[in-house]
Amino acid sequence: MKSKKISKILVDNMLYICLLLMIVVITIISPSFLSVRVLSDVLIQSAPKILLAMGMLVVIVAGGMDMTVGRLAGLGAVVSGTLAQQATYYLKFWPSLPELPLIVPILVSLLVGMISGAITGMIISKLKVPAFLAGLGLQLIIYGGTLLFLKKEPNNSQPLAGYREDFMKFGTGSFMGINYLIIVAFIVMIIVFVILNMTTLGKNIYATGGNREAAKVAGINVFKIDMFVYMLSGALASLAGLMLAARTGSANATYAEGYEMDAIASCIIGGASFTGGIGNVPGAFLGVLIFSVISYGLTFVGLSSYWQNIAKGLIIIVAVALDMRKYSSQN
Repeated sequence: MKSKKISKILVDNMLYICLLLMIVVITIISPSFLSVRVLSDVLIQSAPKILLAMGMLVVIVAGGMDMTVGRLAGLGAVVSGTLAQQATYYLKFWPSLPELPLIVPILVSLLVGMISGAITGMIISKLKVPAFLAGLGLQLIIYGGTLLFLKKEPNNSQPLAGYREDFMKFGTGSFMGINYLIIVAFIVMIIVFVILNMTTLGKNIYATGGNREAAKVAGINVFKIDMFVYMLSGALASLAGLMLAARTGSANATYAEGYEMDAIASCIIGGASFTGGIGNVPGAFLGVLIFSVISYGLTFVGLSSYWQNIAKGLIIIVAVALDMRKYSSQN
């Protein structure tokens, strides 16, 4: 009986144990890893991925999947970047456009993401195209469209650069010692947590993911739920792209390539279920943090980046296996 109790505790807290073990091992190899500066760097690198994971979490809880978020983040980086260039930059994307307030590229990137999310939701909900296949098709369209957009004169497919100081400061500056990107990421997490746990909308999202037909019978408008979750995911993905552009000082169509897989994996190892109706914000956040610690930590100790993929793959397999065992034991 006692061994079963210990086993249950280990399974229920496997995420925390994995994260702690990784930090301990990396710190033993390189003690300077355990510092405020490194923690800050990890969180800054994690910030855009946190936004992607929060959007993906809401979609997965509703019983869907958004494969467009990686390419959409790239589009968000490009679109916001074209609106944040200095007037004197020699390759200014819009030569006759005056310098605009920071809020303009932010709002435009959010709008682009919401429009894309609405299209995704319509295709999946109304045309009944499976979410995975719809996402694969749309990500190709978004990527091709971004490449065509960047090809415009005088840019000629060059990476965007020459950003204004306020835009760059958004990605690198801080408030009371905390980077702006970290602040935005935590605000988004709080908003998503409130939506999922403290509103009728959140209850309806869980109900839709748990049993779509039963949700319809209960009077829930599942089409509106689909539209909301995909529009939210799209908006957060596009904003994540803007954050990447502001942090790195550049942007191109390949930004955030493959990030959709990291977002999905972060949610799944954080306890979300592909079947829908299950998932939470703290778990998704820990999932992002685990992958960020792997990426940053292995590089920090001088190991080849190839090991990152192996470590990520093993963690995903183990986490999903443990998760399946946990839920099967509950049933």
